[in-house]
Parts: sequence; structure tokens; C-alpha cells
Amino acid sequence: MTRTFGTSPAGSSTGRGPIRRAYRATVAAATAVVLFAGVTACGSDDPAPSSPSATASSTGGAATGTDTPAAAGTITVFAAASLKNTFTELGATFEADNPGSKVVFSFAGSSDLVTQITNGAPADVFASADTKNMTKVTDATLTADAPVDFASNTLTIVTPPDNPAGITGFADLAKAGVNLVICNAEVPCGSATQKVATATGVTLKPVSEESSVTDVLNKVTSGEADAGLVYVTDATAAGDKVKAIAFPESSEAVNTYPIAVLKDTQNADLAQKFVELVTGAKGQQVLAAAGFAPAS
Repeated sequence: MTRTFGTSPAGSSTGRGPIRRAYRATVAAATAVVLFAGVTACGSDDPAPSSPSATASSTGGAATGTDTPAAAGTITVFAAASLKNTFTELGATFEADNPGSKVVFSFAGSSDLVTQITNGAPADVFASADTKNMTKVTDATLTADAPVDFASNTLTIVTPPDNPAGITGFADLAKAGVNLVICNAEVPCGSATQKVATATGVTLKPVSEESSVTDVLNKVTSGEADAGLVYVTDATAAGDKVKAIAFPESSEAVNTYPIAVLKDTQNADLAQKFVELVTGAKGQQVLAAAGFAPAS
């Protein structure tokens, strides 16, 4: 710059004054253009600040409070063993409908679950295979609200597929030489068995009394027993692994299934949503497909 457009020596009359002034004017104009372009470019790189309404829209309207967020968190459901297949299916449905949620199940005999609950085991929901065991929980004031009946179930006889003992009805279970397996009296399926036996006057002499209906079924499917008394739903789930033999006396002991949110739940909203799934249309459809009857 100074070499090309340097100042003239003092007293010079070369006429470069006008040239110098013209050059300065040109440089100033060029500089102004460059500065304006730079400001414009910077402005295009930085996004304009979002208005509050735009931010709410991009987050699904959360800022306006118009949308209800999906329930999230983990709940533990204590459920009767006879509910394992249906509740496992409903648990998957629940998690899909409520992203971020998780359902942990504990399946066992209802009486065993009651013992765990009353001893302080952490759980959010309890589903019993009879009202008797649920009453133990409500009497201990361990439910958040009144239980809701959601299904019913009846007993059926199951034998190995070839029915080696030739069982045709309830009375045949008392025949000599029949290896019969039933639930113990504290479990709903055992209590129902006792009711039928009392109503019919048939004296049963089981070789084993199990703590859950699932254990009874396993004894039959493994060939360890000639016959067992389980729920209709368990026989349906077992398919061709057993032969199911219905008997009219089963109407003497229909078990009603109640469900309730427990008082010490750490996620009451999520627990209630699970109860609503079970008692609602989706839950009732799954239960019916498994052989459960409506709550009586």
C-alpha cells in the first residue's frame, strides 16, 4: 500500500492530491460494503431466538400444559400364579402404551403373596385368585382403594394326554390307585377343591398338595401324577400337554379375582393405570381369550 500509494515529498506538485482523495473515497466505500456483508453473514449463521410459543410447539406442547405425558417409572405387580400368561401379555402391552414404564411381576400362590405383602415386601399392585386372600390384605389396611373384581375361574380335571387312570369325572379322583395332585387348602385352587369335595361328599386322598396351581399342572405334564385339579385357564394354556375333563360340580366353587393398588406404592398413578388396563376392554379381551369368565 505505501509503496504504491505513498505520499509525495513535501512541496511536490505532481497532482496526486486528487488521486489520493479519490482512492480514499473508494477504499471507504469498499470497506463499508465488506463490513455490511460480514454483519449480514453473521446474522444468517445465528438462529433467531425462539418465541415461547414456538418452544412449546417443538416440545409437544409441554409448555402450554395441553398434552398429558405418558406414565413412566417401574411398578411391581404381585399376581396369582394362574395369571402368569395373561398378565405377562398385558405387561408388554402396558409398557408399549407407556414408553419409559416397566412392569415387574411376581407370580405365586395368592396366600404366599399375601404373606409377603403383610411382611412388608415392596409391591404396587396385588391381584388375587380369590376374594378370601384379598380380604386379608384389606383387613390389614394395606390397599390404597377398594379392590376391583376383574375375572372369575373354575376348576377342571387334567390328566396326561393318554389318561392312564381312565378318569371321567370328579368321583373318579377318589378311586384307589389314582395318583392325584391338588393345591393345598390355603391356596385359592385348593380352597375351591375343598368346596367341591364337601358339596359332592367325595373324599379325596391326594398324593401331593402344592403351593400353586402351576405346580399341580407341572406334576401332571411331567407324568408324576395321574390327575390334578387346576383352573380352566391353566388347562387351556397347557394345550395338548394334558387332557382336560370338565365336571359339572365345578360350579360349586367359582373363584372371583380382585385387583387393587397397594397403599405403600411408590408410583400410584402408574399402578392405577395398570389396574385400569386389566379391568378395561383390552385386559378383558386378553383374559377372555385365555378362558377366564367375567367377574361374577
